[in-house]
Amino acid sequence: MIKPKINVFMPASIDIQELSPRQRKLYRIIFQADNRPGRIFDLALLITITLSVVVIMLESVKSIYESHGLLLRTLEWIFTILFSIEYLLRIYCVGKPRKYIFSLFGIIDLLAIIPTYLTFFITIGPGLNVIRILRFFRIYNILKLGNFVDSGNVIMLALHASRHKIAVFLTAIFTIVIFAGGLVYFVESVNPDSQFTSIPKSIYWAIVTITTVGFGDIVPLTPIGQFLSAILMISGYAIIAVPTGIVTSEIVKSNVSAPQNRAKIKCKNCDFDAHDHDAQFCKKCGSELS
Repeated sequence: MIKPKINVFMPASIDIQELSPRQRKLYRIIFQADNRPGRIFDLALLITITLSVVVIMLESVKSIYESHGLLLRTLEWIFTILFSIEYLLRIYCVGKPRKYIFSLFGIIDLLAIIPTYLTFFITIGPGLNVIRILRFFRIYNILKLGNFVDSGNVIMLALHASRHKIAVFLTAIFTIVIFAGGLVYFVESVNPDSQFTSIPKSIYWAIVTITTVGFGDIVPLTPIGQFLSAILMISGYAIIAVPTGIVTSEIVKSNVSAPQNRAKIKCKNCDFDAHDHDAQFCKKCGSELS
């Protein structure tokens, strides 16, 4: 199986040699950060993002916003202007703007600054303002967490390989919660004080119970209903383990089949074993490998 290459932290297919000297210098500072100006830029960006997210969170506290609303809005505009400048610099230094604009972080950066500018035209509620927290995802790039993307590929491949098993499992769970919801509705409907007033509400209770969340907003009152709850809760622990086992099994298979984890091929003639996984002849003595 060919391992897909995923890199959402850099714009795709950028040829540095095609850039002008100024663009190349900016690209190295903004995207690569392998020199002192680049590290300073990343540190400043990290601090700015953190402060911006703190401001967004403080704006959601009513008492703080009422007393310091003007200061918070001013800071938000300052951060938005800084992020806008950064966004334009990133578009400029990649040479081909589409490569960055339509990359994952290009879209995130755009969504993070749009809500503030929309306030010129429409009233933005607190719900839409939360989109600005997307800026925090930029920290993944600053801390170079993209270097660990290969480990993420292993999980993605495992999920993809087990998709049919997971689909069957989810179908079975869907059937169970519908049946359990209908059954408890039938049992509890004889009680005039029952909280199970409809089958959809009973299905909601079954989902909450089988996932062991247990909000407690709906509880059965009859002995039979309580017995069904106990059975469903105990079953929930076993059900939660099933998808974990499926995905874990696929991860183990992918690790075993990976070239770096395959057993070494040993030459019968000279006992040399430092061969590539697809080698057909010994690189030391030339003998054919089995």
